[in-house]
Amino acid sequence: MQIVLAYSGGLDTSVLLKQYIEAGHDVVAMTLNLGESDMVSGDGSQAALDAVRQKALDLGAKDAVLIDARERFVEEYAYKALAANARYQGTYPLSAALSRPLIADLLVEIAEKYGYDAVAHGCTGKGNDQVRIEVGVRARAPHLKTLAPLRERPLSRPDAIAYAQKHNVPISHTAAKPYSVDANLWGRSIEAGVLEDPWNAPPEDAYAWTVNPAEAPAAGTEIVLSFDRGVPSMNGETGAAFLFNLNKIAGANGVGRLDMIEDRVVGLKSREVYECPGSITLIDAHIALERLVLTKEELRLKAQLDQRYTELIYDGQWSSPLRDALDAFNAKIAERMTGDVRVKLIRGRAVVTGSRSPYALYSESLATYGNEDTFKHDAATGFIEIWGLPIAAGSAKAAEAAQRSTLVTS
Repeated sequence: MQIVLAYSGGLDTSVLLKQYIEAGHDVVAMTLNLGESDMVSGDGSQAALDAVRQKALDLGAKDAVLIDARERFVEEYAYKALAANARYQGTYPLSAALSRPLIADLLVEIAEKYGYDAVAHGCTGKGNDQVRIEVGVRARAPHLKTLAPLRERPLSRPDAIAYAQKHNVPISHTAAKPYSVDANLWGRSIEAGVLEDPWNAPPEDAYAWTVNPAEAPAAGTEIVLSFDRGVPSMNGETGAAFLFNLNKIAGANGVGRLDMIEDRVVGLKSREVYECPGSITLIDAHIALERLVLTKEELRLKAQLDQRYTELIYDGQWSSPLRDALDAFNAKIAERMTGDVRVKLIRGRAVVTGSRSPYALYSESLATYGNEDTFKHDAATGFIEIWGLPIAAGSAKAAEAAQRSTLVTS
């Protein structure tokens, strides 16, 4: 069989690659640069990704393809989620979930390029990513066969480590530090090991992008995020480079650590630990700008639609017509999403301290209680009477009904 394998270079996909080679299959390993190596190296170096590619070739892959997908991921996936303020169950900014439809698209593209008839991933049968990737592949190329070997033959973390050691597969996992990590510019997820017990506090060695908030600088850091029709920037920098730097600045102030019990697509609950310094900061700033420029009714409706948009991403429905329709709604909203938001990053928090926009609906002369007040206070009397008319009428009718009931019974 000829297979394109989504290959991260981690424990699971390295073991799968070796197993496929041992079974006599031709395999092309596909690795994406989504910014994780930038965050690890600190200087945008390709050394870590080049090592992953070489590792795949050393294990016997027919070819190893390294794709720089950073800008595509940020512009076509992450920023669409930002427009919806997407946080699953009010917390998780969907970093891993957002990369899966991109992985599916690129698996299809590489399979078509090489003329291969199957794609494979290292997702387990209890995870969310199997749904996201396979639904995405079916949406693009239903004729391709999608292989999920760890769903068909589950492999425990200790067994995977033992197999790797036996077959000389280089890995960084150990029995003492068996974390499963996934990362891109939108965030980093950490699971397994001691984290599987929700009573255990996450050890400091689980974190890599954020300092402990208790040890962050007491003075914090103040930044100004600018939005142009919903697209963020800082000091004129945009795209992947901007997000990389925002992650560094926010992470250095302890912003973005998340620890939650979340409900997976397949029905079970899972303990997940995340580091999302940049995306958390951006979403908070985006929400602040929305509150400044959108009407009350727009905000009410958008909050409902944002929740639905988030669920679509988490549940693997990126390719659904409904998401396309919600994108159109958010694009219309974004026409007024231009302005600046000042944020104080301090000891684990991203605190919005100011916002401004040429589309601001806020009027100081109407809101002030000072001498410049232009609000017509006496107009409120008639407003209250009309606004409360249905309630007053209902109360009067209820009183009449109660009186009739008293007369009948007496």
